[in-house]
Amino acid sequence: MDFISNCTADAISAAAQALINGHLVAFPTETVYGLGADATNEKSVARIFSVKGRPIDHPLIVHISSINKLENWATDIPEYAIKLAEKFWPGPMTLILPRKKIAKDFITGGQNSVGLRVPAQSTALALLNRFEALGGYGVAAPSANRFGALSPTTAIAVAEELEDYCSPKDLILDDGPCLVGIESTIIDCTSDSPGILRPGAITQESIQNLTGAHFDVQFKSELIRTSGMLKAHYSPRAKVRLNESPNMGDGFIALSNIPTPSGVIRLGEIETTEQFAQKIYELLRLGDAKGLETISVILPTQGDLAEALADRMIKASAGKSK
Repeated sequence: MDFISNCTADAISAAAQALINGHLVAFPTETVYGLGADATNEKSVARIFSVKGRPIDHPLIVHISSINKLENWATDIPEYAIKLAEKFWPGPMTLILPRKKIAKDFITGGQNSVGLRVPAQSTALALLNRFEALGGYGVAAPSANRFGALSPTTAIAVAEELEDYCSPKDLILDDGPCLVGIESTIIDCTSDSPGILRPGAITQESIQNLTGAHFDVQFKSELIRTSGMLKAHYSPRAKVRLNESPNMGDGFIALSNIPTPSGVIRLGEIETTEQFAQKIYELLRLGDAKGLETISVILPTQGDLAEALADRMIKASAGKSK
C-alpha cells in the first residue's frame, strides 16, 4: 500500500486515476479517514468489504464533490434535504435519500436508499473533483479501519490498520490529522421530516432551526441500516469504562480540569469538547499501544459534540474489537 505524504496536484490526480482503475484510496476528510473505491465498480467496492472485514449487507456512504451531483444518485429529494445540503455541505453531514438506479445493492446493502456526503476537506474535495473529471460519479468510502475497530484520524493509523490487507497498488493520501475527529451526522431524509440516525457535529438543534422539524432522534434507527448503528462499535482492544473512577494502572481520558487520580495513566491533555472529539480515537489507540487493559473515559457534557461523543463511547464500551 503506497503511502503518499505530499498531496500535490499530481499525487491527487494519480489517486483519482487509481480509483478509476479499480484500486482503493484511503483519504482524509474533516471527520475521519475514509477507504475509497469507485462507487459504481462492484469489484472495487467488494474489496472495501474484504479489506475491512465488513458485513456485505452493511451500506456504504457515497462521497460526491458538490450539491450539484446530488441528483445523480438520489430521487424524490425533499425540500428540507435541499436546505440541509445548501447549509451544511461541504461538511460533516450524510443524507439518506431514495436511491436512483446508479446506487446498486452492493452500495446500499439492498435498501432502497443511499447515503450521500460532500466532505469539507481540501484534499478530499480535490480528489473527488479530479475523479469526476475522469468520468467517475462518486466514491464509496467508509472509515479506513477494520470493521468495528477505532476509526482512523491520521494516515499512520490507516496504515497500521489496513496495510496487511491491501494491495501494493492501493494508496493512502496523508494530509495530517482530521479536524473534527468523529464521524458525520447521518440524517434520514426518506420521510416527510428528517430524523437523526447517528449524531455528529451537525446537531439536532441546528437541523430543527433550519428546517422547522421536530423529531425523535432515534425515530427510525431500526428501519434503516447505516454506518455506526451496531451496539458495539468504535472499539479499541482495551476495555472502555465510562464515567467511572479509574483503577490503579488504568488509562484515563478526561477534560484537563478533571484531576488525574494517583496511579492512573493520563493519555492526553484536552481543554474543550471539540478537542475531545478530535483526539478521542487517537488517545484510545495510544492506550492500546501502551498495552493497557482498561481505559476510563470521563465524557464532557457540554458542547455541540457531547451527544455524538457519548454515542461513540457507549458503543466503544460495549465490546472489544477483534
